[in-house]
Amino acid sequence: MTTSAPPAAKPSPTDRPGYKWIALSNTTLGVLVATINSSIVLIALPDIFKGISLNPLEPKNTSYLLWMMMGFMVVTAVLVVSFGRLGDMYGRARMYNMGFAVFTISSIFLAITWFDGAGAAIWLIAWRVIQGIGGAFLMANSSAILTDAFPPDQRGLAMGINGVAGISGSFLGLLIGGVLAPIQWHYVFLVSVPFGVIGTIWAYIMLHDTGVRTPSKMDWWGNITFAVGLISILVGITYGIQPYGSSDMGWANPYVLAAIIGGLVVLVVFGVIETRVDNPLFKLSLFKNRTFTFGNAANLMASIGRGGLQFILIIWLQGIWLPQHGYDYSRTPLWAGIYMVPMTIGFLLSAPTSGILSDKFGAKRFTTIGMLITAATFVALILIPVDFSYPVFAIILVLNGIGMGLFSSPNRAEVMNCLPADSRGSGAGMFATFQNASMVLSIGLFFSLMIAGLSSRLPQSMFDGLTAGGLDPQTSSAIAHLPTVGILFAAFLGYNPIKMLIGDNTGSLSPDQLHHLTGLEFFPRLISDPFADGLSAAFTFAVVCCILAAVFSLFTKGHKPVETETKVDVDATGSDPDAEHHETVGEELAAAAGELVD
Repeated sequence: MTTSAPPAAKPSPTDRPGYKWIALSNTTLGVLVATINSSIVLIALPDIFKGISLNPLEPKNTSYLLWMMMGFMVVTAVLVVSFGRLGDMYGRARMYNMGFAVFTISSIFLAITWFDGAGAAIWLIAWRVIQGIGGAFLMANSSAILTDAFPPDQRGLAMGINGVAGISGSFLGLLIGGVLAPIQWHYVFLVSVPFGVIGTIWAYIMLHDTGVRTPSKMDWWGNITFAVGLISILVGITYGIQPYGSSDMGWANPYVLAAIIGGLVVLVVFGVIETRVDNPLFKLSLFKNRTFTFGNAANLMASIGRGGLQFILIIWLQGIWLPQHGYDYSRTPLWAGIYMVPMTIGFLLSAPTSGILSDKFGAKRFTTIGMLITAATFVALILIPVDFSYPVFAIILVLNGIGMGLFSSPNRAEVMNCLPADSRGSGAGMFATFQNASMVLSIGLFFSLMIAGLSSRLPQSMFDGLTAGGLDPQTSSAIAHLPTVGILFAAFLGYNPIKMLIGDNTGSLSPDQLHHLTGLEFFPRLISDPFADGLSAAFTFAVVCCILAAVFSLFTKGHKPVETETKVDVDATGSDPDAEHHETVGEELAAAAGELVD
């Protein structure tokens, strides 16, 4: 008498060979949409403020400008670790799905802004903050979802592709914003809606939790003290680059000092709390792992070193180089994005390749060499003249992108690989917090160094140039001693700085003199030497940060990834059915494509 074997259990969706590619494609879409939106506003700001009838360079409106630029980054920096912890507790795919939905809804409300003035600015900032909440859900859980879905020997590849989307999105945002904003500024927010809807539905249907879920209580006191401390510091940095009294910057402002010092004190209290609760928000025990500690330290230094680069390059191109080469100020935002594309190309070339190779040979050599290359490109940017030859500039940008790509994918994969399965959401959140917070810190530091470099020579250069151009000494002196940050913001926004500064004070000028002062040659020539001083200070600081990142990378273990939680499926004979055949990447992608069609 024979007995029939019991029917085989139907595999869950996450057991399919192609599931990891579904996870990769969806999280890549999420990261791409989030990073596009973080930069699309930068290039569209002139048209947005024009559309809501607000002059962002008026002192009373400067805070609107700063929060429109940095609000998204501040919110993601503060919340990403908390949302990573929620992913560990309640499921990473579920939290990721929620992020896509929040992101999409906020994009709709940003796109339908129907009023103007200060009220419209506050409305836009509020919904950008909510959009940042959605972005934090996406960023906190995407790395953990990929780490759960991919085996250790393919995580570098996955992180590389995901990282390419992140960097590409930041530059695609500049291009898309430059194209859409002049047509209709609402489009810069509306463009995300269809992708958000598709991503939300797709994630809900296709993504499933494959990692270890850790039911536990939320560390409320840790969340509160961490949020208060970090927000306080980042707000202090944001207002530190605004003028205070007779100073070009606000670092002596008592409120700024209180915010930064008070924030640091609260973060110390947060650290004490985390050592005394059962389920901490920040698992400080993870820092006992050398790779996690030095990998995050390298990530922090690299992010500080390169975080403000995009802003400085935009000012350089829009305020000086493009006008010098015949581009009207109104066209410079779009062309600045186009001329920075070589950096994206360099990253696209190196990030996936370094991810794949680091899976085979370990991450240390790639992260270290990547940061040294990046440091060398900052030195090259210091050495070239302000009115550079574009082919030389483009080569430097390509090499800068290659250096960043060599570092980012292996660094991220190395940190994620060293985490225990039940801490990946929290660890990914901590990694993203260091990265996002350092971006805000970097922007504040870069702007401060630029302003310090400019303010020593710019007022005298401005006064001499304006009086030589025919403007009366009294008006020239008043303009020359205006806060330097206003001139930087004007260049950053693609405005004609001299036209904005002179305003209606043209009584003593002939039409020819006015045309000369507000033309494309006068301001770039006037600011070139002081700008070179500021550029040298900012990029020297970046060189130091990149070298520190390279040194920290040397202290990681740097070994090839090894799976820590082995899962082996056996058939009725007790053997591993996959032991005799391992699918290639091409076979797995084909299987994933077949499942998408089914």
